[in-house]
Amino acid sequence: MGTLSSTRTYWLRISLAVVVFIAFVVVVNVAAHGAFLEPSNLIMVLRQITYNCILGVGQTFVIITAGIDLSVGSLASMTGVIMALFANAVHLHGIALVLATLAVGVAVGALAGYVNALPVVRLNLPPFITTIAMLQMALGLSYIFSHGQPIALRSSAFTNLGIGTLFGSVLGPLHLPSLPVPVIWMIAVLVIASVLLTKTRFGRYVFAIGGNEEAARLAGVNVIRVKTLVYVISGVCAAIVGFLYMALFSSGSPQTGTGDELLESIAAVVVGGTSLMGGRGSIIGTFFGALLIGSLYNAMNLLNIDSYLQKVVLGAVILLAVVLDELRKRYLARSA
Repeated sequence: MGTLSSTRTYWLRISLAVVVFIAFVVVVNVAAHGAFLEPSNLIMVLRQITYNCILGVGQTFVIITAGIDLSVGSLASMTGVIMALFANAVHLHGIALVLATLAVGVAVGALAGYVNALPVVRLNLPPFITTIAMLQMALGLSYIFSHGQPIALRSSAFTNLGIGTLFGSVLGPLHLPSLPVPVIWMIAVLVIASVLLTKTRFGRYVFAIGGNEEAARLAGVNVIRVKTLVYVISGVCAAIVGFLYMALFSSGSPQTGTGDELLESIAAVVVGGTSLMGGRGSIIGTFFGALLIGSLYNAMNLLNIDSYLQKVVLGAVILLAVVLDELRKRYLARSA
Protein backbone atom coordinates (compact mmCIF):
# COMPACT_ATOMS: atom_id res chain seq x y z
CA MET A 1 0.00 0.00 0.00
CA GLY A 2 2.86 2.36 0.87
CA THR A 3 4.55 1.65 -2.45
CA LEU A 4 1.30 2.35 -4.33
CA SER A 5 0.87 5.64 -2.47
CA SER A 6 4.48 6.60 -3.17
CA THR A 7 4.08 5.83 -6.87
CA ARG A 8 0.86 7.83 -7.02
CA THR A 9 2.53 10.79 -5.31
CA TYR A 10 5.50 10.57 -7.71
CA TRP A 11 3.31 10.70 -10.81
CA LEU A 12 1.18 13.43 -9.26
CA ARG A 13 4.29 15.59 -8.85
CA ILE A 14 5.38 14.86 -12.41
CA SER A 15 1.91 15.71 -13.74
CA LEU A 16 1.87 18.94 -11.75
CA ALA A 17 5.30 19.86 -13.14
CA VAL A 18 4.08 19.22 -16.70
CA VAL A 19 0.97 21.36 -16.15
CA VAL A 20 3.00 24.22 -14.67
CA PHE A 21 5.51 24.02 -17.52
CA ILE A 22 2.78 24.03 -20.18
CA ALA A 23 1.16 27.06 -18.54
CA PHE A 24 4.53 28.81 -18.48
CA VAL A 25 5.14 28.01 -22.16
CA VAL A 26 1.71 29.33 -23.18
CA VAL A 27 2.20 32.62 -21.31
CA VAL A 28 5.73 33.13 -22.65
CA ASN A 29 4.74 32.27 -26.21
CA VAL A 30 1.91 34.83 -26.11
CA ALA A 31 4.29 37.46 -24.67
CA ALA A 32 6.90 36.67 -27.35
CA HIS A 33 4.29 36.81 -30.15
CA GLY A 34 4.67 33.13 -31.01
CA ALA A 35 8.49 33.15 -31.26
CA PHE A 36 9.01 30.81 -28.31
CA LEU A 37 7.20 27.83 -29.87
CA GLU A 38 9.04 28.10 -33.17
CA PRO A 39 10.59 24.63 -33.77
CA SER A 40 14.04 26.11 -34.29
CA ASN A 41 13.81 27.96 -30.98
CA LEU A 42 12.68 24.84 -29.10
CA ILE A 43 15.61 22.88 -30.52
CA MET A 44 17.92 25.70 -29.44
CA VAL A 45 16.54 25.47 -25.88
CA LEU A 46 17.17 21.71 -25.82
CA ARG A 47 20.69 22.29 -27.13
CA GLN A 48 21.39 24.90 -24.46
CA ILE A 49 20.22 22.74 -21.55
CA THR A 50 22.12 19.63 -22.65
CA TYR A 51 25.27 20.17 -20.61
CA ASN A 52 23.62 21.39 -17.41
CA CYS A 53 21.03 18.61 -17.64
CA ILE A 54 23.69 15.88 -17.89
CA LEU A 55 25.56 17.40 -14.94
CA GLY A 56 22.22 17.58 -13.12
CA VAL A 57 21.65 13.85 -13.67
CA GLY A 58 24.83 13.08 -11.74
CA GLN A 59 23.87 15.61 -9.06
CA THR A 60 20.47 13.95 -8.70
CA PHE A 61 22.01 10.67 -7.54
CA VAL A 62 24.26 12.49 -5.06
CA ILE A 63 21.59 14.84 -3.69
CA ILE A 64 19.06 12.03 -3.18
CA THR A 65 21.61 10.53 -0.72
CA ALA A 66 21.66 13.95 1.05
CA GLY A 67 25.06 14.81 -0.43
CA ILE A 68 26.23 17.36 -2.99
CA ASP A 69 28.98 17.54 -5.61
CA LEU A 70 30.40 21.03 -6.17
CA SER A 71 33.26 19.82 -8.35
CA VAL A 72 31.35 18.90 -11.53
CA GLY A 73 32.18 22.05 -13.52
CA SER A 74 35.90 21.79 -12.85
CA LEU A 75 35.83 18.04 -13.54
CA ALA A 76 34.27 18.74 -16.95
CA SER A 77 37.11 21.16 -17.61
CA MET A 78 39.86 18.80 -16.42
CA THR A 79 38.55 15.76 -18.26
CA GLY A 80 38.17 17.82 -21.45
CA VAL A 81 41.82 18.87 -21.26
CA ILE A 82 43.01 15.33 -20.53
CA MET A 83 40.94 13.90 -23.38
CA ALA A 84 42.29 16.51 -25.82
CA LEU A 85 45.89 15.69 -24.79
CA PHE A 86 45.19 11.98 -25.19
CA ALA A 87 43.51 12.38 -28.58
CA ASN A 88 46.51 14.34 -29.88
CA ALA A 89 49.04 11.87 -28.49
CA VAL A 90 47.72 8.51 -29.73
CA HIS A 91 47.91 7.15 -33.27
CA LEU A 92 44.25 6.28 -33.70
CA HIS A 93 41.69 7.49 -36.18
CA GLY A 94 37.94 7.76 -36.65
CA ILE A 95 35.60 5.88 -34.33
CA ALA A 96 38.50 4.12 -32.59
CA LEU A 97 39.94 7.48 -31.56
CA VAL A 98 36.55 8.75 -30.39
CA LEU A 99 35.80 5.67 -28.27
CA ALA A 100 39.29 5.50 -26.76
CA THR A 101 39.20 9.21 -25.89
CA LEU A 102 35.75 8.90 -24.31
CA ALA A 103 36.89 5.85 -22.31
CA VAL A 104 39.87 7.79 -20.94
CA GLY A 105 37.66 10.72 -19.96
CA VAL A 106 35.07 8.49 -18.28
CA ALA A 107 37.83 6.67 -16.37
CA VAL A 108 39.28 9.98 -15.13
CA GLY A 109 35.83 11.26 -14.15
CA ALA A 110 35.03 8.02 -12.32
CA LEU A 111 38.36 8.16 -10.47
CA ALA A 112 37.72 11.76 -9.43
CA GLY A 113 34.26 10.77 -8.21
CA TYR A 114 35.80 7.94 -6.21
CA VAL A 115 38.28 10.36 -4.63
CA ASN A 116 35.38 12.70 -3.84
CA ALA A 117 33.56 9.89 -2.06
CA LEU A 118 36.42 8.56 0.08
CA PRO A 119 36.46 11.31 2.76
CA VAL A 120 32.65 11.32 2.82
CA VAL A 121 32.12 7.59 3.31
CA ARG A 122 35.27 6.73 5.24
CA LEU A 123 35.73 9.78 7.47
CA ASN A 124 32.14 11.08 7.47
CA LEU A 125 33.32 14.52 6.30
CA PRO A 126 30.79 16.99 4.83
CA PRO A 127 30.58 16.55 1.03
CA PHE A 128 30.35 20.33 0.71
CA ILE A 129 33.96 20.65 1.90
CA THR A 130 35.43 17.61 0.16
CA THR A 131 33.94 18.43 -3.24
CA ILE A 132 35.04 22.07 -2.97
CA ALA A 133 38.55 20.71 -2.46
CA MET A 134 38.17 18.60 -5.62
CA LEU A 135 36.82 21.66 -7.45
CA GLN A 136 40.04 23.52 -6.69
CA MET A 137 42.31 20.57 -7.45
CA ALA A 138 40.62 19.76 -10.75
CA LEU A 139 40.68 23.39 -11.83
CA GLY A 140 44.36 23.70 -10.94
CA LEU A 141 45.26 20.46 -12.73
CA SER A 142 43.40 21.54 -15.87
CA TYR A 143 45.52 24.70 -16.02
CA ILE A 144 48.72 22.79 -15.28
CA PHE A 145 48.08 20.15 -17.94
CA SER A 146 47.11 22.74 -20.56
CA HIS A 147 49.59 25.46 -19.51
CA GLY A 148 46.61 27.77 -19.30
CA GLN A 149 45.82 27.48 -23.02
CA PRO A 150 43.16 25.54 -24.96
CA ILE A 151 44.46 22.25 -26.40
CA ALA A 152 43.33 22.28 -30.04
CA LEU A 153 42.34 18.88 -31.44
CA ARG A 154 44.37 17.67 -34.40
CA SER A 155 41.68 15.26 -35.56
CA SER A 156 38.32 16.19 -37.07
CA ALA A 157 36.76 12.92 -35.84
CA PHE A 158 35.01 14.73 -32.99
CA THR A 159 33.48 17.57 -35.01
CA ASN A 160 30.18 15.89 -35.81
CA LEU A 161 29.68 14.99 -32.14
CA GLY A 162 29.86 18.64 -31.16
CA ILE A 163 28.01 20.45 -33.93
CA GLY A 164 26.40 17.70 -36.02
CA THR A 165 22.70 16.89 -36.31
CA LEU A 166 20.66 13.73 -36.87
CA PHE A 167 17.35 12.70 -38.43
CA GLY A 168 17.32 15.61 -40.86
CA SER A 169 15.99 13.38 -43.66
CA VAL A 170 13.05 12.34 -41.47
CA LEU A 171 12.26 15.69 -39.86
CA GLY A 172 13.01 17.87 -42.90
CA PRO A 173 9.89 16.90 -44.89
CA LEU A 174 7.84 17.74 -41.78
CA HIS A 175 9.42 21.21 -41.77
CA LEU A 176 11.11 20.45 -38.47
CA PRO A 177 14.78 21.09 -37.65
CA SER A 178 17.07 18.10 -37.19
CA LEU A 179 18.19 17.11 -33.69
CA PRO A 180 21.67 18.19 -32.54
CA VAL A 181 23.91 15.24 -31.64
CA PRO A 182 24.51 16.53 -28.06
CA VAL A 183 20.73 16.42 -27.49
CA ILE A 184 20.79 12.72 -28.43
CA TRP A 185 23.53 12.22 -25.84
CA MET A 186 21.39 13.98 -23.24
CA ILE A 187 18.39 11.77 -24.03
CA ALA A 188 20.54 8.64 -23.77
CA VAL A 189 21.95 9.72 -20.39
CA LEU A 190 18.45 10.54 -19.10
CA VAL A 191 17.04 7.16 -20.14
CA ILE A 192 19.94 5.14 -18.71
CA ALA A 193 19.98 7.10 -15.45
CA SER A 194 16.19 6.90 -15.05
CA VAL A 195 16.24 3.11 -15.47
CA LEU A 196 19.14 2.83 -13.03
CA LEU A 197 17.39 4.95 -10.41
CA THR A 198 13.87 3.53 -10.69
CA LYS A 199 14.20 -0.04 -11.93
CA THR A 200 17.22 -1.45 -10.09
CA ARG A 201 18.13 -2.51 -6.56
CA PHE A 202 20.88 0.11 -6.58
CA GLY A 203 18.30 2.84 -7.18
CA ARG A 204 16.18 1.63 -4.28
CA TYR A 205 19.26 1.69 -2.06
CA VAL A 206 20.00 5.29 -3.12
CA PHE A 207 16.54 6.38 -1.97
CA ALA A 208 16.79 4.32 1.22
CA ILE A 209 20.08 5.97 2.20
CA GLY A 210 18.69 9.43 1.54
CA GLY A 211 15.58 8.68 3.57
CA ASN A 212 17.37 7.25 6.59
CA GLU A 213 20.99 6.20 6.26
CA GLU A 214 21.18 4.38 9.59
CA ALA A 215 18.00 2.42 8.90
CA ALA A 216 19.36 1.48 5.48
CA ARG A 217 22.59 0.25 7.07
CA LEU A 218 20.69 -1.82 9.63
CA ALA A 219 18.61 -3.29 6.78
CA GLY A 220 21.78 -4.63 5.20
CA VAL A 221 22.47 -1.98 2.57
CA ASN A 222 26.17 -1.50 1.84
CA VAL A 223 26.03 2.25 2.44
CA ILE A 224 29.71 2.84 1.72
CA ARG A 225 29.52 1.16 -1.69
CA VAL A 226 26.29 2.86 -2.74
CA LYS A 227 27.39 6.36 -1.66
CA THR A 228 30.72 5.84 -3.40
CA LEU A 229 28.97 4.85 -6.61
CA VAL A 230 26.75 7.94 -6.67
CA TYR A 231 29.83 10.19 -6.62
CA VAL A 232 31.41 8.03 -9.32
CA ILE A 233 28.25 8.48 -11.42
CA SER A 234 28.47 12.24 -10.92
CA GLY A 235 32.11 12.18 -12.03
CA VAL A 236 31.21 10.15 -15.13
CA CYS A 237 28.45 12.63 -16.05
CA ALA A 238 30.97 15.48 -15.69
CA ALA A 239 33.35 13.60 -18.00
CA ILE A 240 30.62 13.18 -20.63
CA VAL A 241 30.00 16.93 -20.50
CA GLY A 242 33.76 17.52 -20.80
CA PHE A 243 33.78 15.27 -23.87
CA LEU A 244 30.85 17.11 -25.49
CA TYR A 245 32.42 20.52 -24.76
CA MET A 246 35.71 19.31 -26.26
CA ALA A 247 33.86 18.15 -29.39
CA LEU A 248 31.89 21.41 -29.60
CA PHE A 249 34.93 23.70 -29.43
CA SER A 250 37.40 21.26 -31.06
CA SER A 251 39.66 21.77 -28.06
CA GLY A 252 40.05 20.99 -24.40
CA SER A 253 40.09 24.23 -22.42
CA PRO A 254 40.72 24.87 -18.70
CA GLN A 255 38.07 27.59 -18.87
CA THR A 256 35.30 25.30 -20.08
CA GLY A 257 32.77 24.30 -17.46
CA THR A 258 33.88 26.86 -14.87
CA GLY A 259 31.03 29.32 -15.44
CA ASP A 260 27.44 28.92 -14.30
CA GLU A 261 27.32 25.16 -14.99
CA LEU A 262 27.62 24.19 -11.31
CA LEU A 263 24.88 26.56 -10.15
CA GLU A 264 22.52 25.71 -12.98
CA SER A 265 22.99 21.94 -12.65
CA ILE A 266 22.10 22.11 -8.96
CA ALA A 267 19.26 24.49 -9.75
CA ALA A 268 17.85 22.00 -12.28
CA VAL A 269 17.86 19.28 -9.63
CA VAL A 270 16.22 21.45 -6.96
CA VAL A 271 13.64 23.01 -9.28
CA GLY A 272 12.93 19.50 -10.58
CA GLY A 273 11.72 18.44 -7.15
CA THR A 274 14.72 16.65 -5.65
CA SER A 275 14.98 17.39 -1.93
CA LEU A 276 18.30 18.80 -0.69
CA MET A 277 17.66 16.82 2.50
CA GLY A 278 17.75 13.58 0.52
CA GLY A 279 15.36 10.70 0.02
CA ARG A 280 13.29 12.18 -2.79
CA GLY A 281 13.93 13.02 -6.42
CA SER A 282 13.74 11.83 -10.01
CA ILE A 283 15.66 12.01 -13.27
CA ILE A 284 12.62 13.16 -15.22
CA GLY A 285 12.13 15.90 -12.63
CA THR A 286 15.72 17.05 -13.18
CA PHE A 287 15.06 17.18 -16.93
CA PHE A 288 11.98 19.32 -16.40
CA GLY A 289 13.93 21.51 -13.99
CA ALA A 290 16.67 22.05 -16.59
CA LEU A 291 14.04 22.62 -19.27
CA LEU A 292 12.22 25.18 -17.13
CA ILE A 293 15.43 27.09 -16.38
CA GLY A 294 16.55 26.94 -20.02
CA SER A 295 13.13 28.08 -21.19
CA LEU A 296 13.15 30.87 -18.62
CA TYR A 297 16.49 32.16 -19.90
CA ASN A 298 15.33 31.85 -23.50
CA ALA A 299 12.07 33.65 -22.77
CA MET A 300 13.87 36.49 -21.02
CA ASN A 301 16.19 36.82 -24.02
CA LEU A 302 13.21 36.92 -26.39
CA LEU A 303 11.64 39.61 -24.22
CA ASN A 304 14.93 41.57 -24.10
CA ILE A 305 15.25 41.37 -20.32
CA ASP A 306 18.60 42.59 -18.96
CA SER A 307 21.16 39.79 -18.46
CA TYR A 308 21.88 40.87 -14.86
CA LEU A 309 18.19 40.78 -14.03
CA GLN A 310 18.07 37.25 -15.49
CA LYS A 311 20.43 36.07 -12.75
CA VAL A 312 18.19 37.68 -10.14
CA VAL A 313 15.20 35.80 -11.56
CA LEU A 314 17.11 32.48 -11.56
CA GLY A 315 18.14 33.02 -7.93
CA ALA A 316 14.52 33.75 -7.00
CA VAL A 317 13.34 30.58 -8.76
CA ILE A 318 15.90 28.47 -6.84
CA LEU A 319 14.91 30.08 -3.54
CA LEU A 320 11.22 29.51 -4.26
CA ALA A 321 11.86 25.84 -5.04
CA VAL A 322 13.76 25.32 -1.76
CA VAL A 323 11.11 27.19 0.27
CA LEU A 324 8.30 25.14 -1.28
CA ASP A 325 10.19 21.93 -0.50
CA GLU A 326 10.61 22.97 3.13
CA LEU A 327 6.94 23.94 3.44
CA ARG A 328 5.95 20.58 1.95
CA LYS A 329 8.05 18.73 4.54
CA ARG A 330 6.56 20.72 7.41
CA TYR A 331 3.05 20.04 6.12
CA LEU A 332 3.74 16.31 5.88
CA ALA A 333 5.27 16.32 9.38
CA ARG A 334 2.18 17.99 10.83
CA SER A 335 -0.11 15.61 8.93
CA ALA A 336 1.76 12.60 10.33
